[in-house]
Amino acid sequence: MNKRTLSILTEGHHFLEGLRWHDGKLWMSDFYSHRVMTVDLAGQVEVVTEVPCQPSGLGWLPDGRLLVVSMTDKKLMRREHNGNLVVHADLSAYAGGILNDMVVDSAGRAYVGNFGYDLFGGAPLRTTAIIRVDPDGTITPGKDGLYFPNGSVITPDGKTLIVDESAGNRISAFDILPGGALGKRRDWAVFGDPPDHDDGVKALVEAIVAPDGCSLDAEGALWVADAGGNRVIRVAEGGKILEEIKTDDGIYTAALGGARGTTLFLAAAPNFIAAERKATRLGKVIMTEVDVPHAGLP
Repeated sequence: MNKRTLSILTEGHHFLEGLRWHDGKLWMSDFYSHRVMTVDLAGQVEVVTEVPCQPSGLGWLPDGRLLVVSMTDKKLMRREHNGNLVVHADLSAYAGGILNDMVVDSAGRAYVGNFGYDLFGGAPLRTTAIIRVDPDGTITPGKDGLYFPNGSVITPDGKTLIVDESAGNRISAFDILPGGALGKRRDWAVFGDPPDHDDGVKALVEAIVAPDGCSLDAEGALWVADAGGNRVIRVAEGGKILEEIKTDDGIYTAALGGARGTTLFLAAAPNFIAAERKATRLGKVIMTEVDVPHAGLP
């Protein structure tokens, strides 16, 4: 496998997620400083907005307004053109656990994942569903059965949603039907058996691959952060690992971007233990150049 040279783009953060290349900059959410920020390729960081209940997934409506997942109050927020942050949709009645990542399609439909259970509170593992939020804020819950739906992408033709299942040892795919409804779940990649118990922490720790944030490239492969493996992997549909980049820290999301779409940005931290990440600023973005450019959304 190729040896990639890694460098640090920005550091001194708590715990970064939601990496997106947009309008010539890398966008990112810091869970515990509660800030959505951008960073340019010179490492200059700017704060875009603050989300008191923990920002995560990011996306944009067709008119350019930013959507931000607000994790712990289970809301999807919208940043207006004047900078005000307002509630786009309240998902608290539909999400089994706190919200996390999402992808927004070209029509402005947001597909939002959630933990499915209280991971940090020690609750038993439960499956959950992707929740769709239309541009007008209308909420449509999906079908249950996903193990911790997390990082998601939409293929360039807009016809397929691909979802990482962090506690399920797999990546799933859905046809996107007219109007945004999702078809039946199918395996996109399987790394091992789904958990046969209800220990939510154990399911993440024991997963062969715990797929977290991801990014699609122009050959149809996914760069996938393995939240339990201190690595990012490039995976083909069917589950073959095409490349592995090992790191000293945990990697929790991956995004392709840069001028040619071939810069791979990785959100790194020692672990995802909330108390440790709140108390320290060891989160950072590392980056490297790869061979195949970005494709699809985000």
